[in-house]
Amino acid sequence: MRHFIGLILAIALAAAVFFGGGWGAEHVAALAGHSVGLPSRTGLIGLAAIAGAGLLAGILLVVPAVSPLATGLPGLVLLGWTALLAVSAHRALAWIPLQAHTFGAGFRVLLLDGTLAFIGIAMIIPLFLPGRWHGTPGDDDDDLDVLELPAPTGLLS
Repeated sequence: MRHFIGLILAIALAAAVFFGGGWGAEHVAALAGHSVGLPSRTGLIGLAAIAGAGLLAGILLVVPAVSPLATGLPGLVLLGWTALLAVSAHRALAWIPLQAHTFGAGFRVLLLDGTLAFIGIAMIIPLFLPGRWHGTPGDDDDDLDVLELPAPTGLLS
């Protein structure tokens, strides 16, 4: 059950990286344009979107009760997409969804500058830690392996 929930969290994290990271990367550039006075509201919201996606990824990375699939699967997709960029840039860029929107444009920027490769490397680390594949000591999954029967009472002896 823990790994099934990890699969659902992997989909949520992939959406957060694409939508939050992509939209934020496209709008955070507005912060650089305002050197005098208060920073732009759009730039701050973009920075908050990136920070939110990073916070979700960080929580899923460090909480031992979360399945390593939650960060490992999106990390493998990001690394695979980066490898595809190295082999065939046209295909890698053509497969980015919603390119007409700021989500896709920002994701394209993150892919081209190598940020997604670094994020993907960090996200696959829990896949290689054997302790993360086992649940916490109170998990119900471990109790399903052995069915204990009561000891005989000795009526027949």
